[in-house]
Amino acid sequence: MPNPLPLVIVDAANVVGSVPDGWWRDRRGAAERLRDSLVSYASDGLPGTPGPVELVLVVEGRARDVASVPGVRVEAAPGSGDDLIAELAAGAAASRPCVVVTADRELRGRVEAHGARCAGPRTVRPGV
Repeated sequence: MPNPLPLVIVDAANVVGSVPDGWWRDRRGAAERLRDSLVSYASDGLPGTPGPVELVLVVEGRARDVASVPGVRVEAAPGSGDDLIAELAAGAAASRPCVVVTADRELRGRVEAHGARCAGPRTVRPGV
């Protein structure tokens, strides 16, 4: 049986919020733009995590109805996005490499406790 792909989980609210570009006026649109910019990472991977990877974008609030696209599965958090991210990381980290993209310190601590590695928003938004 082949090894499962590494899992990359992107904290949409945190990554979108890392750049003050007016995202608050259109949270759904900002999440969709982020989703679309992530597609190439599914095949190419991230620094330290070569592709292909399974890429999951966790959305919450007004961005909850953003749809998945080929290469990026979108998971809508029924409540806290951080709780869903921690749950996904806990389920994956024991059986395959898991990277969570966020700058949220509390969330980083939670997912690292399950064995996930963390990367900052610039990993998927270079030049910002």
